Amino acid sequence: MSALQSIFGDARERTIEPDGVLFRRDEAIRSIFLVRVGTVALERPLADGTALTLHTASEGTIIAEASLFAEKYHCDAIAKEHTVVACLQREVLLRSLADQPDAALDLIKAQSHELQSQRARVEILRLQRVADRLDAWLELHGEPAVGHWKRVAGAVRRIRTRLC
Repeated sequence: MSALQSIFGDARERTIEPDGVLFRRDEAIRSIFLVRVGTVALERPLADGTALTLHTASEGTIIAEASLFAEKYHCDAIAKEHTVVACLQREVLLRSLADQPDAALDLIKAQSHELQSQRARVEILRLQRVADRLDAWLELHGEPAVGHWKRVAGAVRRIRTRLC
């Protein structure tokens, strides 16, 4: 367990069923959440009724960490499967990060990885052909484990579909 995850050690937990809402856009931010089990998508509803997925948080990651320094959530948080999150008041997390430099470094490290991943996705988006997007994805991530090719194909296809 990372130093950041240990801050959530005794935090109360909340269970969310698939398609359940953890929070909605424009709600005041009081808590920060860590995914213990499942996945939560950060989605922005669009005018046509569809949702733009900005990020998907999985086990061991904090949801909407940018909310540490905002007044309101900027998107909806929707469970994609049976999910359990740990809930911690924002002020408690901020104090803990100030008191535990290793936890603060864990958060910075996680954000650095996410930033690198986002930059890579932007560059892959620029490629026109699916074959080129797949090649770029494989160059960045390597060959997936047996049984995961379908997930990769879906991810590469969705990257371009979102632009159309």
